[in-house]
Amino acid sequence: MNRTDIIQSAAQIFRQKGYHAASMQDIADAVGLQKPSLYHHVSGKQEILAAILDAALDRLIGELQAVVDSELPPQAKLRAAMEAYIGRLTADADLAAVLLLEHRSLEPPLRDAHIERRDRFDRLWRKIVHQGIEAGVFRPVDETIVAF
Repeated sequence: MNRTDIIQSAAQIFRQKGYHAASMQDIADAVGLQKPSLYHHVSGKQEILAAILDAALDRLIGELQAVVDSELPPQAKLRAAMEAYIGRLTADADLAAVLLLEHRSLEPPLRDAHIERRDRFDRLWRKIVHQGIEAGVFRPVDETIVAF
């Protein structure tokens, strides 16, 4: 039993029950630990939620950064970015559900760190659109709205 096992099990529980309905006892049961033993690995649900969101965004950022840095033409970058995003979300439905549905449950200061990561992710999308506009391949649009 390690932290990764806890995070993966918690993601599944958060997806099934929702963050607020899930309990530390649910997570402890899922990983075969007594509840007090679980606290030797994590401080609480907020830490677990932050770890799930960090893992999901870090994977997405890594994949998008590779696309942005590639020598592909803008249209191919946009397609590759969409395929990477959709592929990642479908590859791990638990992480995807928590990322898309439970991020609002984070409390400061963990929320602030998550927002910084999310903004980095958004900037990568905007960069792809900007590159296409600069190349004259995409019509000029507000990159912020398109990336959203």
